[in-house]
Amino acid sequence: MHSRQQLLLQFTPEPELPLQNCMMLKSVTESFASMIHGLKVDHLTDGVIQRSKRMILDSLGVGFLGTSTEVFHKVTQYSKIYSSNTSSTVWGRPDFRLPPTYAAFVNGVAVHSMDFDDTWHPATHPSGAVLPVLTALSEALPQTPKFSGLDLLLAFNVGIEVQGRLMHFSKEAKDIPKRFHPPSVVGTLGSAAAASKFLGLSLTKCREALAIAVSHAGAPIANAATQTKPLHIGNAAKHGMEATFLAMLGLQGNKRILDLESGFGAFYANYSPKDIPSLGSHIWLLDEQDVAFKSFPAHLATHWVADAAAAVRRHLVIADRIDADRIERIVLRIPDVQYVNRPFPDSEHEARHSFQYVACAMLLDGSVTVPSFHSEQINRPQVRELLQKVVLEHPPDNLPSFNTLYCEISVTLKDGTSFTERSDTFYGHWRKPLSQQDLQKKFRANASRMLSKDTVESLVKVVESLEDLDDCSVLTSLLKGPSVQEEDSKLSHVFSFPHTMSPRLSNV
Repeated sequence: MHSRQQLLLQFTPEPELPLQNCMMLKSVTESFASMIHGLKVDHLTDGVIQRSKRMILDSLGVGFLGTSTEVFHKVTQYSKIYSSNTSSTVWGRPDFRLPPTYAAFVNGVAVHSMDFDDTWHPATHPSGAVLPVLTALSEALPQTPKFSGLDLLLAFNVGIEVQGRLMHFSKEAKDIPKRFHPPSVVGTLGSAAAASKFLGLSLTKCREALAIAVSHAGAPIANAATQTKPLHIGNAAKHGMEATFLAMLGLQGNKRILDLESGFGAFYANYSPKDIPSLGSHIWLLDEQDVAFKSFPAHLATHWVADAAAAVRRHLVIADRIDADRIERIVLRIPDVQYVNRPFPDSEHEARHSFQYVACAMLLDGSVTVPSFHSEQINRPQVRELLQKVVLEHPPDNLPSFNTLYCEISVTLKDGTSFTERSDTFYGHWRKPLSQQDLQKKFRANASRMLSKDTVESLVKVVESLEDLDDCSVLTSLLKGPSVQEEDSKLSHVFSFPHTMSPRLSNV
């Protein structure tokens, strides 16, 4: 058994099936476990490494920004009731540590607290359920042998890969969801897969971790646009890690959990699971399908609306502003996504999930930013008046898919003049990806709200060269958000990647 497992959980492991017997079990579940267990650093491609580093940097930035939110404050207050001899950093809080599962929980909540995190196709937020798990584990576990940047990148990509593979098992999963919030379903298994890989679990234990994670998974989409939605990703991170710990202790689940409609198939209609190809022919889904990075904190579908509204605004602007009183009617032609249809949002979370609000904010202000979702902005009289003029239409060819949807907006003035613009792809979508410069600009803007300039720049450099990092403690030490005085004494050593040991664990 892996030395880290023995030190983390002092137990006598359950007897395991010999590997050859495991391989004889023909099941989709077994093929997933084989993939998790068998993927190695050598399987990583340059493209996957580069894309996943961008995902990691963006997730850290929106996570730091998310620590300023009310929902983050509430979950950290709740999590303070838990304590352990083993602890991990809460991002941006140098004096606040929690047991690894709860550090992953609150950091996962922070990542999604503003709906500012990356989005994939089929629809999910892939990084927030995985990255907080790995930063918590890398800091809490004994550092002999050290976790390297490549260890983190491999486990991260295993967690992302599992999510993507699962979402291809159902047509329902390929569309914008109607029943379950995807990160609470596939994210929980992605978390378990990443933790299993990071901890070096056997093939059998990887399979058990997946089975246990399925019983932790799932949250209804009805809690979208509320403070509860960010908990879906925090819970996915925490529950996946818990499933892994329980598997290490010998807890067992259904060995065919991914094969059965009464297993993982319970979350999706038209469930049709397929075996994972052999590792010799493995192709990463992230190599085939990049993710989208958001330029403002709201549901991804609203980014098409903002893009189209910005184009229409150019026809209306006079002296850098528009006269909203001239507008008679605004028509948005978008997919039928009911939980983003909120004509008169009353909170920041509803506004983030409102086609109507994002259109009006862009028309009035010429941009949508983090402050656009503050209550004083949402409740402006101009905004409320303009919202009354918005009508939604759902063209039959405009399907609820992040890969194909579009937004067409028509603004008709009181004098009968009409302007129409359409957005098929916004800047930040995988078809029109953010430049590295703009991705780093977003990170700096988000992280600088919590960290000093020096720490922000250190994080940019560390993540940029993550595959060359010998010791992940260099990364986790920066996530604490040390004071300026502490940084002054440390920064001169950061980029030589010293052997910085985390406190060893005496007992759990």
